[in-house]
Amino acid sequence: MTNNPLYPKLLVFLQFSLMGLMLLFSQGVSFIGVLIFLVGAIIGLFALTHNRLGNFNIQPKMKENAKLITTGIYAYIRHPMYLSVLLMMLGVFIGSPSIVEALFLLLLTIVLVLKAKREESIWLKETKEYVEYKKRTKLFIPFIL
Repeated sequence: MTNNPLYPKLLVFLQFSLMGLMLLFSQGVSFIGVLIFLVGAIIGLFALTHNRLGNFNIQPKMKENAKLITTGIYAYIRHPMYLSVLLMMLGVFIGSPSIVEALFLLLLTIVLVLKAKREESIWLKETKEYVEYKKRTKLFIPFIL
C-alpha cells in the first residue's frame, strides 16, 4: 500500500478529515485548550519562517528541487508542522474531551507518524545529509521524541 501513488493523498485526506471531525464534534473551549492550540499555531508559523512555501508539501512525497531545512525549529525536530497540528488538535480535545475526540486524536497521531515515516524514507533515499540530520534531531518533540 505504501508504494501506491494514492497513499500520500490518502494520508492527507485522513489527516484533514480527522481534524475536521474533531472540530465538528468539539463541544466547548477551555483556557488551557486555547493556550495549547495557540502554542501549536505559533510553532507552525515559526516553522514556516524557515521553510519557504515553495519547499513545503502537505503530501508525504518529495517536491522537485526540495531543500532540506535544518535551521530554526528544524535544528531540533524534523517535523514541526506535524507537532503544530497535534498541539492544535490537542487544544481542541482539551476543550471538550470525550472518547470520540480521544479516538480522533489517536488516529490523527497515527496518520501523522505514518506521514513522517514516509517522508523520512524518501529523504533517506535522496540524500546522505538526512542520515546525519536524523541523528542530531528528534521526530516531534525536542530532546525527547
